[in-house]
Amino acid sequence: MATFANSSFDTAIYATSRPTYPRSLFDFIFRYHERNEGARWDRAVDLGCGTGQATVELTPFKRVTGVDPSSKMIEVAQGTLKNTPENTGQYEYIQANAESLTFLEDSSVDLVIAAQACHWFDWNKMWPELARVLRKNGSAAFWIYSEFRFTRYPSLTQNINAYSQGIDPLNSVAPYWQQPGRSILEHHLVEVPDGNEVVPGAFTDFERVFFTGDHYPSLPSPHSVILHKKMTWDDLLSYLNTWSSLHTFRQHNPTDAENPRGDVAMRFWKDLKEGAEREDGRAVEGHDEVDIEWPVAMIMVKRA
Repeated sequence: MATFANSSFDTAIYATSRPTYPRSLFDFIFRYHERNEGARWDRAVDLGCGTGQATVELTPFKRVTGVDPSSKMIEVAQGTLKNTPENTGQYEYIQANAESLTFLEDSSVDLVIAAQACHWFDWNKMWPELARVLRKNGSAAFWIYSEFRFTRYPSLTQNINAYSQGIDPLNSVAPYWQQPGRSILEHHLVEVPDGNEVVPGAFTDFERVFFTGDHYPSLPSPHSVILHKKMTWDDLLSYLNTWSSLHTFRQHNPTDAENPRGDVAMRFWKDLKEGAEREDGRAVEGHDEVDIEWPVAMIMVKRA
């Protein structure tokens, strides 16, 4: 994703502001993997690893490799390892594209994951590469989270949709998402083809799992939402500032910051706060906490 590699992108804010994946999500993946006949726990790879948030959760594996095309993301991830020297023997980070894992041998990996990255993949290249590197009975799990939701303020969903998917060129970042990746995310990965459609006979047990609660009733058999975070309103503004579409919006609209209510992200944040104030009947301060949740969609598959 090109925006994350830009020199102006603040990877430190990205690392601290994004939601943290719960242990239950990884346990769900590990249970899926251990159902494999002769499942092994030698090597795991995290594609599009970013700052390594999901990489370091792959603790059952003897060797774990985080992969990201952005040198800035890899630098932050490696810096985190330096501050936790007890992990340096288990974890490593390599700058590379997910579709070209030339540093990996054939049939050498037991688990491949991708957290909030697979919507950017070229699946016509990804599936063949996955078939090459996965060991027999190896597993893969790819997941994304879609637009955030307020647990207490469902009425604000329309504001969120207008900002992230709307058509107002001055008050929406929708035109500035990189496509088709963003559309694939918004549709919860249903457009990602089954691996056997690209590499016939290579995979088995293909599953789509939705931890979306009642936010998207059209999705089949949804589970409860598992990705939550309690944050301050100021933290929410920091999170909004990590959106790739916002960075592109600012490049195309340099005078937007001169708006007396602040730039487009600040105006959106203020609108959300005002909506919460109407619901609560009191003033909302930046240091006040609010409960946020994100619907999650996941693809799981095994190497035949």
